[in-house]
Amino acid sequence: MAKKLLIKNIKTLVQVREESVEKVCGKDMAILPCINNAWLAIDDGLIADYGSMEDFPGIIDWKGLEVIDATDRIVLPCYADSHTHIVYAGNREGEFVDRINGLSYEEVANRGGGINNSANLLRNTSEEDLFQQSMIRFNEIIKLGTGAVEIKSGYGLSLESELKILRVIKRIKDLNIIPVKATFLGAHAIPPEYKDNKEGYINLIINEMLPAIAKDNLADYIDVFCEKGYFTAEETERILLAGKKHGLIPKVHAEQLSHSNGILTGVKCGAISVDHLEYCDDNDIAALLNSKTMPTILPGAVFFLSLPFPPVRKMIDAGLPVAFASDFNPGSSPSGNMSFMMSIGCIQYKLTPEEVINASTINSAYAMEMSAKVGSITRGKLANLILTKKINSYGFIPYSFSNNHIESVFINGEVF
Repeated sequence: MAKKLLIKNIKTLVQVREESVEKVCGKDMAILPCINNAWLAIDDGLIADYGSMEDFPGIIDWKGLEVIDATDRIVLPCYADSHTHIVYAGNREGEFVDRINGLSYEEVANRGGGINNSANLLRNTSEEDLFQQSMIRFNEIIKLGTGAVEIKSGYGLSLESELKILRVIKRIKDLNIIPVKATFLGAHAIPPEYKDNKEGYINLIINEMLPAIAKDNLADYIDVFCEKGYFTAEETERILLAGKKHGLIPKVHAEQLSHSNGILTGVKCGAISVDHLEYCDDNDIAALLNSKTMPTILPGAVFFLSLPFPPVRKMIDAGLPVAFASDFNPGSSPSGNMSFMMSIGCIQYKLTPEEVINASTINSAYAMEMSAKVGSITRGKLANLILTKKINSYGFIPYSFSNNHIESVFINGEVF
């Protein structure tokens, strides 16, 4: 690890927080603290200091100091992607064409596609092959600027295969490249062998999967797909509470395809986040305002599935915080490009660049309990940073959609 690094002449140092904050809410999401013409010092993988070049220390006595001149370039904290499914096998390209030809997500699933298609592929993939496939995607998202990530299971839907996914996530986490959180999502769908016995599958999750996961400490969170045709609000609550007994903190896939009371259930169970939220209503917003639950928007899935836009503007205007995540998965969001998620936020949801950057850094870090380590330029946080190419301002990143404006990604103070 490079011990000491100085980045000088930074055009704009973005998301500078003198005091570490957990999250930003409501109108504060439009505020993005920055330093123009800045310098940033890194020591032993952490942000050591920063300031304006006008106040640059006259003497830097670090021996072996590496210096990078960032003239006309911007530095911002890496994205925190708090909702992904990057441990999966194969792809679902065929379903992409089915939907182009007019089939809905539900119709694709009813024909044997969807989550069960991925589960079938995964069950027939070795753990080593699954790890190698997943590492390609893991390295890809880091190159695109992600410096902390949550990864879910949910494409196994059996005891053996769910444990296989979580073991792969643990292998990735143990590499200590970027911070990784693991989520158990056994309640992602009903596997075909339980299609006439949902209660039997829920019992399998509660009585066999959860104890096995807890025994080997394979997950941080428990998640449920609360949706019509998947798991009801009552079933979701039962599974989440069972997970809490094993020390897992709840998350919920909520209000994606219909209003199914996933948000209210998540708040009731003390979820750290509720994700998707296309069908979030006024009652949900009121409940979230009185909670510590982070509403998390997944623009890639909305874009890919042509779903109704979530009421993000209304949520922020009501005083809520909002996080963005990629939902990188083979069926509904086959991209982990967080810069593109921010573009969708600006173009389709009418958020400002400041709001989408806050949503993709400090607030998404909160959604996986990492805002003390990543998500802002704050002394003592991990030096996981994006150095852009020569661009006019940070607003150019979401403006010039789908283009890669990243020159370098620094992980623990080293170029990745």
